[in-house]
Amino acid sequence: MPTDPNKAVYYRKQVPLFRLVEKLKLWPSRRGLLHGIKEFEVLGTRARLTTHCGKTMIVRDSKNSRSARWLRNKLFFEACPECRIPEWKLQKYAATKFKRGYGSYLRDEGR
Repeated sequence: MPTDPNKAVYYRKQVPLFRLVEKLKLWPSRRGLLHGIKEFEVLGTRARLTTHCGKTMIVRDSKNSRSARWLRNKLFFEACPECRIPEWKLQKYAATKFKRGYGSYLRDEGR
């Protein structure tokens, strides 16, 4: 059973993109579709992600990129119908807050 989807979760605003994507398991496309991530493999400063609808992309790690801004500001038009993102996950994403001076840094467990 997933946690309460309406409970607010706070993250720092300037966390690295890869850590944010690994945590949220969501990716906004340029068309405004929100995809669910099936596989995420870090390759240095780049990463290969595969969505549930079968698309594979190579992305660059940047805090100021379009995708990082769209994730933080929750800019998307609709969820990808092929990825079938559950409603509870969209509610949880909508309840997520990004604050400048408050929230989790999403650090690795070993650090």
